[in-house]
Amino acid sequence: MKIAFSTSGNTLESLLDTRFGRCSQFLILDTETKDYEILENTQNLNSVQGAGIQSAQTVLKTGAEALVTGHCGPKAFKVLHAAGIAIYLAENRPIHDLAEAFAAGKLALLTDADVEGHW
Repeated sequence: MKIAFSTSGNTLESLLDTRFGRCSQFLILDTETKDYEILENTQNLNSVQGAGIQSAQTVLKTGAEALVTGHCGPKAFKVLHAAGIAIYLAENRPIHDLAEAFAAGKLALLTDADVEGHW
């Protein structure tokens, strides 16, 4: 399974970025092989509008089945939810800790957007 994490770093020791649409990059972790890749999200970092939707489309293209992030706005939530991607909320902790918490079922599943747009 592939999991996307919003982050500003490029290793498993990097901290989660709590803003989904405006994070600087995504770490995509394959839970079976433990391999990961980094996808830049800089085009959305300072975007005037549409950052959440564009970031959601970036995540969709990776084949991720889940997203771990700190907050998700309504438009991004709608796109991700419609695509069947489960969204989990987490705090600003290292990605490797969050991957373990995900595997143990300790992360909260988001059932609706938890922040307003342009957060």
